[in-house]
Amino acid sequence: RPGSAWIGTVVERNQSIVIPDFIVEQEDDKLQITINHGNIPALHVSAQYKDMMDEYTHPTQLNNAQIREAARFVKTNVENAQYFIDAIRQRYETMMRTIEVLVHLQRDFFTQGDSMYLKPLTLKEIADRTGYDISTVSRAFSNKYVQTEFGVFPLKFFFSEAMTNDSGETISTREIKQRLQEIIEREDKTNPLTDDELEQAMHQAGYSIARRTVAKYRDQLNIPIARYRKKL
Repeated sequence: RPGSAWIGTVVERNQSIVIPDFIVEQEDDKLQITINHGNIPALHVSAQYKDMMDEYTHPTQLNNAQIREAARFVKTNVENAQYFIDAIRQRYETMMRTIEVLVHLQRDFFTQGDSMYLKPLTLKEIADRTGYDISTVSRAFSNKYVQTEFGVFPLKFFFSEAMTNDSGETISTREIKQRLQEIIEREDKTNPLTDDELEQAMHQAGYSIARRTVAKYRDQLNIPIARYRKKL
């Protein structure tokens, strides 16, 4: 109350708020990386239980069956709690190590903010550099977001396959899609380019991709075929 009475529009009710898991900030020539812990407090096992263990394991108490049973109960749960804390700490270490490698490999984007600076990258490359299993890297990046000076991005945004252009340079499929989109945006809307013509235009731009690849990327960009793009 009183905000609970507000329900908003249908669109607003179905909107989800993205809370970034990582924050990357540029300070001079360095990129500072932090994990967004939010309001999560530091975890630790209360000293009260350590004192309780000391009391229960005191020689004067060992002959008491109830005390011995209580000591086993406390010991088991303290160990489980410590295991949980260690697992959380290990998770943070894995997240930090993987994001550090990602930022290093995509440094140009994090400093310039232009997707054209993104390099081809796969989860396997991150796994090879960190020494983690690829499934570990996948879990570390799954449904995670990073806040940058240029906006908030899902980590999957930084991964793409590689291709080679006519100059022999390795480029990302994202760059190819961006160039394809630019060509379509500049086309004559009264006579839009067919996929065959788009293939030729891409070849002229230095990207040797097949017509079926043009069609696939066009579909992925949610761009309709030529006759549906035509404007009278």
